[in-house]
Amino acid sequence: MATQTPEQILDAVAHGDAPVLEQLAQMHIDTMENSGLDERTYHLVRLAALIALDSAPVSYLVNLGMARKAGVSATEVQGVFTAIAPIVGTARVASAAGSVLRALGMGEAIKKQR
Repeated sequence: MATQTPEQILDAVAHGDAPVLEQLAQMHIDTMENSGLDERTYHLVRLAALIALDSAPVSYLVNLGMARKAGVSATEVQGVFTAIAPIVGTARVASAAGSVLRALGMGEAIKKQR
C-alpha cells in the first residue's frame, strides 16, 4: 500500500473518504457510554478538551457537528469557552475561537462541493 502525504489524508477526510472516517470512528466507540455522562455533557466536555489542546479546525468541525445533533446550543458552546478561559488562558480561547470559525468555513465549503 502506498503511503499518503498529510495533504492527501486531509483531502480524503474533507471529502468523506469512508476508510479514514471509519478508522477515526473506531477510536471513539463506547467512549460516551463508558464515560457515564449524558450525551450533551459528553459533547461539552469534549469541546473543553479540544480548546485546552488547541485542536485543529477539523476536530471542531466533527465534534461540534455531533454536539449540535445532541442538542447542544451555541449559547452552551460559548459557556464552555467562558468557563475554561481562566484555566487555559485567553490566548488558547482566542485560538480555539479562530479554529471554530475556520471549521465553519470548511463545513460550508464541503457542503458546496456535494
